[in-house]
Amino acid sequence: MATDNNATQKPANNFWVAVTALAGVPLIMVLGNSMLIPVLPDIKDALKLTSVQVSLLITLFSVPAGIIIPLAGFLSDRYGRKLVIIPSLVIYGLGGIVAALASIFLKDAAFFGILAGRVLQGAGAAGTAPIAMALCGDLFSGKQRSQSLGTIESSNGLGKVISPVLGSAVGLITWYAAFIFFPIIVIPVVIGMWFLVKEPDTKRNKQKLDIYLKNFTKVFKNQKGLLLSSYLAGAIALMVLFGVLFYLSEFLEQQYGLDGIKKGLVLAIPVLFMSATSFATGFIIKGKETLMKILVVSGLTIMTAALILLPLSRNVILYFVAISVVGIGTGMVLPCLNTLITSAASTDERGLVTSLYGSVRFFGVAFGPPLYGFLANKGTGLMFWSSSGLTLLGAILSYFFIKGRNQKLTSTFNFAPAPAKKPKN
Repeated sequence: MATDNNATQKPANNFWVAVTALAGVPLIMVLGNSMLIPVLPDIKDALKLTSVQVSLLITLFSVPAGIIIPLAGFLSDRYGRKLVIIPSLVIYGLGGIVAALASIFLKDAAFFGILAGRVLQGAGAAGTAPIAMALCGDLFSGKQRSQSLGTIESSNGLGKVISPVLGSAVGLITWYAAFIFFPIIVIPVVIGMWFLVKEPDTKRNKQKLDIYLKNFTKVFKNQKGLLLSSYLAGAIALMVLFGVLFYLSEFLEQQYGLDGIKKGLVLAIPVLFMSATSFATGFIIKGKETLMKILVVSGLTIMTAALILLPLSRNVILYFVAISVVGIGTGMVLPCLNTLITSAASTDERGLVTSLYGSVRFFGVAFGPPLYGFLANKGTGLMFWSSSGLTLLGAILSYFFIKGRNQKLTSTFNFAPAPAKKPKN
């Protein structure tokens, strides 16, 4: 059974100061992919690329992040969360500089230089949002933990809301302007993390790697049903969301002639619903495992229904209602998974547990665009209906493997300690 003696309830003012600074981390991370989605057609035309080639700008950001995240989690457990997050943000910014310089100076050969910058950005992204989630688990307990993680997920969603509009607006300057924007936006987040977030003064885990992995294996063995089903559900939800956004970017331009900020505003619709739902969900769940199970299963189920209806929607309004429902379902699912996974281990192993979750989320994002690009050529029916099969699978596994108990998560999942029993008279 995990214990969590370091997480505490913070005064309201200090709580929101720290959470606001932490929320900047996933916001930065999500801009790394989402800002590029509306300008991918422009990059494709400027560099004379195929759809699969241009999708590599998303994939080669996400795959390195997914691979490196477990290492970042281990280092954060051993040396501290901030000592991983802040250098990672700097590396992320450097990757943007490499991509920008390649775009400006390499001309026709710019594509491979941009890919190198994206790989570097992905390596930096590995030490950002998943470690920020672990730090929330270290800093807060009980209701504050679920609120902080809901805010983190909402910030992630907010990044997805503003990034299509921001990417479209920045793209009006030139197709590579987003790469220049990345290092600029990193600066205030690094400052906020350095000065506003006070990491708990705890003795870090200095045990040898083999002992550390043995302890982690024990945690994973005890919670394997919960963790594996939650990891899969998170990967599916984000693969579907990013796949749909990638498909919409070209669909809106080809079918309706939408470009620039107008296209960015339309792309923001489903993620706006996701962000608002994520924020509300974080305040509703309050560590109640039964409620979280209901929301995860319900969210994946309504995503399934919306994806089944999408190819049948001939009316453009109904089409975007269905896509917005996909966003709502995603917003119901992710904050619950964040809380369940972050609370499944003690401080000593939390970094690796949440980092593996971050890995599968990144892999979901990585494979969404190329998969949807491939399936779109085979027909939208196959694309959306195969996605509905995946979300239904996630709902079924979540139903069977997330334990529903009519109580708040306590000692097993590291929320507040269980109340002491009163002595019998």
